[in-house]
Amino acid sequence: MRHWALIAHVYDWQLVLERPALNAALDLLDPTESERLLDVATGTGAVLRELARRTRRPAEAVGVDLSSQMLARAAPVPTDWKLVQGDVAALPFSDATFDVAAAAYVLHILDDSTLARALAEIRRVLVPHGRLVTVTPAAPRSPLRRPYLATVGALARVAPSALGLRPLDPSAALMRAGFEPVRRQYVASGYPSLCILARVAT
Repeated sequence: MRHWALIAHVYDWQLVLERPALNAALDLLDPTESERLLDVATGTGAVLRELARRTRRPAEAVGVDLSSQMLARAAPVPTDWKLVQGDVAALPFSDATFDVAAAAYVLHILDDSTLARALAEIRRVLVPHGRLVTVTPAAPRSPLRRPYLATVGALARVAPSALGLRPLDPSAALMRAGFEPVRRQYVASGYPSLCILARVAT
């Protein structure tokens, strides 16, 4: 929590590297105007910002983040969209509040038990058959980007919780939490990332 408060004022400097995967994730999620969207660990609102640029977007969207400093740096959101302070592992919403959810660049910074609780909470606040898209760092597939992976891996081993750099495929954790992965997409541009679209399993 303290780490994110300290970097809130510079966090958006790396948004250009996140943007390709964020847009790929939103394409997978494809929220409609009638759906209610939750952006988990919204930070400075990067996902909501990309979504607001689209012609088709939800009438209702909520971004939730534990860091008040991050939320204070968020760009203004459209009318009927909200920013709420709250914990990903104890979401401040009733059951079945949202139709769709996004969790971008957050799951990989959680330890295993917190990850399990967070996914269980996201499932709880989604309607039956609700959709979730996740974005996590991935190992680069191009040999030209292997030095990047070596550097990131070394940094992650030194300070994994502070830097949040470890590649993660959350498929198994999603299934344990009651989600069914539907589609996956690797994004090479910017941060090499894995986007997974999943549905609440029946």
